[in-house]
Amino acid sequence: MQKRFPSLSPSSYGAGWPASKRVAIGASAVAVLLAIAVVVALLTGGSNGHRAPETAAPTPTGSSSPSEAAPKPSSGSGSVPRPPQIAEPVAYATAAAKMLWSYDTRTTSRDQQLAGMRAWMTTETTYADWASVSGQVPDPVLWSRMADQDQHATAHVTEGHYPSAFKQALADDPSAITKAYIYVVTVNGKQQIGWRSGGGGAEERAVTLAVQCRPNHDCTLAAIAPSVTQ
Repeated sequence: MQKRFPSLSPSSYGAGWPASKRVAIGASAVAVLLAIAVVVALLTGGSNGHRAPETAAPTPTGSSSPSEAAPKPSSGSGSVPRPPQIAEPVAYATAAAKMLWSYDTRTTSRDQQLAGMRAWMTTETTYADWASVSGQVPDPVLWSRMADQDQHATAHVTEGHYPSAFKQALADDPSAITKAYIYVVTVNGKQQIGWRSGGGGAEERAVTLAVQCRPNHDCTLAAIAPSVTQ
């Protein structure tokens, strides 16, 4: 069966980020938000150092190393679009999700894919979780096999919204957002996959992203959450 680009569905992720990286915004908030620890961590800047869970890797070949640095190929970023100049969290998150669900091995090398994705990331290392993003890219062997089949994918986003738990966290502590200006957004959509000889298919997609949108600055991508939160 033809291998696909790693899915961003809930089953592709681990149960959550390491407990040592979670900083509570208060004992009561921790109890309420335990199931979505990513919200707690990102609101307080505790996400740095997350390793992409092994369950995110396609089988049997595995995915890229979580600590892998983004290459900077002289040939650019291939088919990966440049990040838009958007200052609204939901709009940026929907654009980022579309980027993450799209690829074209016919025109883009694996290094170009990584470099293009890295351009969307925040430059604030305290909040940037590159491992959660780069871990979505297949390892070099699998990417090569995908390229042999001219595999490519496009995406259509149906909607994006703030998860209810994120909105509740802000209501409980409105000042928390002013430290990092990290917003949690869930995006839903569909991915259309195709390969040589007309083969293809479509799958529903959902992802929860953390985006940083400081006042008077364009938004950037901070992380992909370990599970989808509605």
